Amino acid sequence: MHDIRAIRENPAAFDAALARRGNSGASSEILKLDEARRARIHASETAQADQNRASKEVGAAKAKGDEVEFERLRALVGEKKAEVAAMQAESKELDQQLTDLLMGLPNLPHDDVPEGADEEDNVEIHRWGTPKAFDFTPKEHFEIDGVKPGMDFETAAKLSGSRFVVLSGGVVRIHRALAQFMLDTHIEENGLTETWTPVLVRSEMMYGTGQLPKFGEDSYETTNGWWLVPTAEVTLTNIVNGLTVEESYLPRRYVAHTQCFRSEAGSAGKDTSGMLRQHQFEKVEMVSVTHPDKSDEEHARMTDCAQGILERLGLPYRTVVLCTGDMGAGARRTHDIEVWLPGQDSYREISSVSVCGDFQARRMNARFRPEGGGKPEFLHTLNGSGLAVGRCLIAVLENGQQADGSVVLPEALLPYLRGKTVLGADGVLV
Repeated sequence: MHDIRAIRENPAAFDAALARRGNSGASSEILKLDEARRARIHASETAQADQNRASKEVGAAKAKGDEVEFERLRALVGEKKAEVAAMQAESKELDQQLTDLLMGLPNLPHDDVPEGADEEDNVEIHRWGTPKAFDFTPKEHFEIDGVKPGMDFETAAKLSGSRFVVLSGGVVRIHRALAQFMLDTHIEENGLTETWTPVLVRSEMMYGTGQLPKFGEDSYETTNGWWLVPTAEVTLTNIVNGLTVEESYLPRRYVAHTQCFRSEAGSAGKDTSGMLRQHQFEKVEMVSVTHPDKSDEEHARMTDCAQGILERLGLPYRTVVLCTGDMGAGARRTHDIEVWLPGQDSYREISSVSVCGDFQARRMNARFRPEGGGKPEFLHTLNGSGLAVGRCLIAVLENGQQADGSVVLPEALLPYLRGKTVLGADGVLV
């Protein structure tokens, strides 16, 4: 959400920043609503003052025995009371319209975010590892012989429909090992606090992180008004919803391993084969809550945390800065980390690490109290995958595949697989 005072002070700058994201002239409607709302508030306060003054004079007229003046003033009090109620209702309605308008607008991009329309305009900033040269044509994950026994899409379709999978045997053990490895690394080496949170949340929490009101179709709502979280970003970030914390409380760094649920409403026809794009999946999510002066530094640190997981697993990747046209609505700047998938002969996203500035904090009314005193300020929030577990499984399987249909596993997973190093062509870990 945006600061209405900043828009009043410099509407041209606000419009220029939003124009980089394809929105134009938003300040005109915002300021029109804001002016009408403030006018109603002022009129309501004036009428309230008239009502209070007339109320005091009613008693004086009654004490003097002036019945005519008494009745006139009493009628005036009634009129002013009705006028105040009407104006307050109007100002409340205008305030809601203004809030809805501001809630529906994306965050302002950081000045260093590259201009662009889509993913073709993203800018690579880092690359690690060299894709393996296979002496055979590498397969996609679901085509590898050793994977087929443990990755069942037909049964999942019977149970739930398309974009679901049933994992079993060696494959599901590797999946579980990856999640545990990620958590342990973030907790023991990266200093994050492990947190376990609900996967059902109230609408206010979805508003707080920006999934609502604009992107409700991308998530699942239950019949009693709860929402299934599309990411643990929703719960972890909303830990500070409505709070004013001491500056010494910062930074707060959380990590959680959860189920995530997305309708994939905007991805019809994309990645329909395999488990790259699912309605239900697991993710290890990182969230940081910081002082405004530290958020850019924190963004770089979180990106390093996510990249480090891939490096420990020996998976080649590249990192790009998303352009203005490809960036999520709540972000000021986003680093996408893309892992190499030899079966697709391409890099595919496995993590998005975003700095949101005070955009989410304003929606959540989350502030901190400066140590030196002064007015409470809005916090800054950041989020990032560390990593998407299913996509990491895909990368491990495709990069480790052998000509005989087996898969050699990363050494980092050995402690989590009781020393087993290979997924055999029969789907059994050995």
